[in-house]
Amino acid sequence: MPFPALQTLRVSLLLLLLACAGPERADYPMPPPATPAQAAVAAARAVTTPFPAFGDFNPHEWSGRAPSAYPVHGIDVSRWQGEIDWTAVRAAGVAFAYMKATEGGDHADMSFPDNWQGAARAGVPRGAFHFFYFCRPAAEQAAWFIRHVPRDPAALPPVLDMEWNHLSPTCTRRPPAATVRAEAARFLDILTAHYGQRPIVYTTVDFYRETGIGALPNTEFWLRSVAGHPESVYPGQRWSLWQYTGTGRVPDISGPVDINVFAGSVEDWARWRQ
Repeated sequence: MPFPALQTLRVSLLLLLLACAGPERADYPMPPPATPAQAAVAAARAVTTPFPAFGDFNPHEWSGRAPSAYPVHGIDVSRWQGEIDWTAVRAAGVAFAYMKATEGGDHADMSFPDNWQGAARAGVPRGAFHFFYFCRPAAEQAAWFIRHVPRDPAALPPVLDMEWNHLSPTCTRRPPAATVRAEAARFLDILTAHYGQRPIVYTTVDFYRETGIGALPNTEFWLRSVAGHPESVYPGQRWSLWQYTGTGRVPDISGPVDINVFAGSVEDWARWRQ
């Protein structure tokens, strides 16, 4: 989930530091799964605030069906959001959270253990995502994700983040579309066998159009579209999650954050999580 560019000095400096620093090559221990009590709370957790009204650092004027028409909203985060008060975030209307766990085959997000456990303690349904790099085999990256993300009965399905890495200082490869789809399928199959859940695929407009990733069979999609509804940007593509902004404002999270909606009703959400 790409970090947004904002017209502020603070964010400009942050992006400059990120570009210079490159990916953080570090490893962190796997956090524990939710306790039985935490799993029960998460499973029973109702959406506290249907149709929440979050702000945006760079708001978009929506035509047609806007994100506000969907009742279930959630966030995706990484170390760039800093320390998060998960209880406060849940109270603000966040119904679910995805957190970055791994990237490529040698990067583990330093905030993942705290975010994973903090969300569980607050009763926020949460899942983990992996940012794919095309300079390592899918099997190696799947093993890296499995090394850091526990099997957890309270977790949402894992996510494979597929997008071009054009800002990476180490890997800007763009394999042929058939290779991209084959590697994605391999990653999904390995995680399905390990976790017992078929991962969701997150993708962006350009990646979707250039690789045909939407043709993957038996796959749910999480689509990024910050300037139009998915039905117009990804015509004919079914989706479960829609990332509608990368510049959202959520109480008790400093700076911008990605915000997403679930495709269905509150009742659909309850069934989907089971």
